Amino acid sequence: MSERWVQSSKKILERIKSLEEAEEKDRLELVRSTWFLLGALQRSLVGWLQWVKNPEIMVKFTQDELKEINDNMSKFVRSFIEYDMKVTKQGTKKGLKAKKKKTKEKAETKYVI
Repeated sequence: MSERWVQSSKKILERIKSLEEAEEKDRLELVRSTWFLLGALQRSLVGWLQWVKNPEIMVKFTQDELKEINDNMSKFVRSFIEYDMKVTKQGTKKGLKAKKKKTKEKAETKYVI
């Protein structure tokens, strides 16, 4: 499984490189590229979550390796969330709002005696 994951990841990195090198992308191409990038990130996150929640896997890493993983993840996630906030603020200025989930109101029956 790990070797297939690595090979698949190499292909994703090649695709990312080709997206980065493409010149004069129009708006649709930029949206498609962003969609691909987020999908690649999601794929990676799912893999990470599968590993981290499995003690049989995580016990194989030393304390130093876990510290390195944690430090790198912390920097990456902090940077990603800071960027997310920046873009969200830009979207808010443009009048964009998050869609609210519709909640089902529980029907209450009131009895008057």
